[in-house]
Amino acid sequence: MHIIVGTLSRYIGLRCLRTLLLVFFSIFFLVMLIDYIELMRRTNDIPGVSALLVLKTSLYRVPQVTERIMAFCVLIGTMICYLDLSRRLELVIARSAGLSAWQFVAPGLMVAFLFGVAATAIYNPLSAILDERSKRLEAELFKQDKDAANGSNYWTSQRTNEGTAIINAKTSRDQGINLNGVTVFTFDNNGQFKQRIEARSATLEPGVWELRDARTNELGVLPVTLPLFRLKTSLTPEQVRESFATPETVPFWDLPLYIKIADHAGLAAAGYKLQFQKLLARPFLMAAMVLLAAAVSLRFFRFGGVQKMVLSGMLAGFLLYVLSKVTEDLSTADLMQPVAAAWLPVIAGGVTGFIALLYQEDG
Repeated sequence: MHIIVGTLSRYIGLRCLRTLLLVFFSIFFLVMLIDYIELMRRTNDIPGVSALLVLKTSLYRVPQVTERIMAFCVLIGTMICYLDLSRRLELVIARSAGLSAWQFVAPGLMVAFLFGVAATAIYNPLSAILDERSKRLEAELFKQDKDAANGSNYWTSQRTNEGTAIINAKTSRDQGINLNGVTVFTFDNNGQFKQRIEARSATLEPGVWELRDARTNELGVLPVTLPLFRLKTSLTPEQVRESFATPETVPFWDLPLYIKIADHAGLAAAGYKLQFQKLLARPFLMAAMVLLAAAVSLRFFRFGGVQKMVLSGMLAGFLLYVLSKVTEDLSTADLMQPVAAAWLPVIAGGVTGFIALLYQEDG
């Protein structure tokens, strides 16, 4: 009996892994294709842009996008795997040999958990590194087209003995150390407007912003173009990260250091703490998705109602996603602890799937 259980567990586990990877890479290539077409459209009017560079940029951007939908890949892949086993009557034969549903689910849980561990420990750092490289390539693509780099806008302000400055950037790299599409509004100590500075890029150096290809505009003075303009600053790299960096761009293994630095600098570290807890909870979230998928896909085809069960599984996954977004927003607004915000969806999804499966199998 133990030999049968072990063989069946390996078989189901390999089937789950194969289906999960098939779903993930199918979505990966679909997202990359859509992103590549969109980038080609945006760079169509920019001379000297090769299709290979656009493809490389898209390939570097996609891993971070697909990282956000890994849990749904596990849900869909597990549902497809168990539905296929049920359709081919393999689960019927296994049940007739005296095996329970929990023995079917255990291999899927193990595969999903290990997949989540790999996603946190390997895939996340890799996607963060590639995302930074994609930003460099995108800045290279759009360096001659200031309107094309229409990414997210980042804002921060600084105060020095010369007055106040408000800094805006189209995109940021290296956790805010390097900026592209920079606009700076400077004011004197009395709050009076001094000048507006536009620059292609800016780099934070100790005590100064180095603005390249800068154009200064002052009231009553003709605009002046300078290859390099130095703007005095009191900002530190830790303070810049709070404005220009997003926790998703920090690799998992670097998050504890970022949290420690932010805490020592007296800055808010809730975003980094939430991201760290989410990544720690990811393997358990993957396992919870397997329980939800098993609860709606182990039904025999001859009993009917499979379509309704599949739709209910998709709805449960969607509601779990909504719950995770709500808890993230509450944590960002300091209304919920990062630990609770990260682990509450995992517990809710796992308990729901476990109870549903328990009710189906044991009444």
